[in-house]
Amino acid sequence: MAGAPGGDSPGSAARRLYSRMEASCLELALEGERLCKAGDFKAGAAFFEAAVQVGTEDLKTLSAIYSQLGNAYFYLKEYSKALEYHKHDLTLARTIGDRIGEAKASGNLGNTLKILGQFDEAVVCCQRHLDISQEQGDKIGEARALYNIGNVYHAKGKHLSWNMAQDPGYLPQEVKETLQKASEYYERNLSLVKELGDRAAQGRAYGNLGNTQYLLGNFSEAIAFHKERLAIAKEFGDKAAERRAYSNLGNAHIFLGRFDISAEYYK
Repeated sequence: MAGAPGGDSPGSAARRLYSRMEASCLELALEGERLCKAGDFKAGAAFFEAAVQVGTEDLKTLSAIYSQLGNAYFYLKEYSKALEYHKHDLTLARTIGDRIGEAKASGNLGNTLKILGQFDEAVVCCQRHLDISQEQGDKIGEARALYNIGNVYHAKGKHLSWNMAQDPGYLPQEVKETLQKASEYYERNLSLVKELGDRAAQGRAYGNLGNTQYLLGNFSEAIAFHKERLAIAKEFGDKAAERRAYSNLGNAHIFLGRFDISAEYYK
């Protein structure tokens, strides 16, 4: 059979079209990534959407685009869209047998569900992130998953305490159990990030442990954790974290009746 004019067969023309599409999709995605890194999530999302429209045969690339689209919409506080794209990413990761991708997509879904107040579904997703990370020997992923599960229980505990009629100083059992779970996961996270030598992550864990113990009414424990948080914030010169730690230390000392010490922290 004779080729197309110019010696080009229909097969090679199709291949050239595919390669142009692939290049175009990748270029759009890279520009989206650049814009998101620069903090322009709205423009970044538009480029990622365009990349999806152009399409690609490379499912790993498409999975990465879905993941970044989900993250962009999360930062834009468009949580239902974030949920949609993280679900697409999870489906694709499973289709291509990418276990680490499945773990990350599950973690992203969990964080989005937490923001939407769907705490039980969030725990299921974050637990899957944890299970796969452990299965794959991914310590950084495991630490992140432990931290995220702690965050879900912490948010659920706060949500329950706001929505239950209660006497001042009384903590309903369900709230207490939920916050204790948060504390357990933060402790496990802290132990692992110490092993990994990640000081910044240790600082975050100490701060969240302090906040959780404060909500549980364990003010002396809260103070010990916030002092650790303050020390690490100073190491990094993180002024915002220092201010939060000072404020949290002041609040905890008030509840212990140490008003003079509290006043020092508020200065």
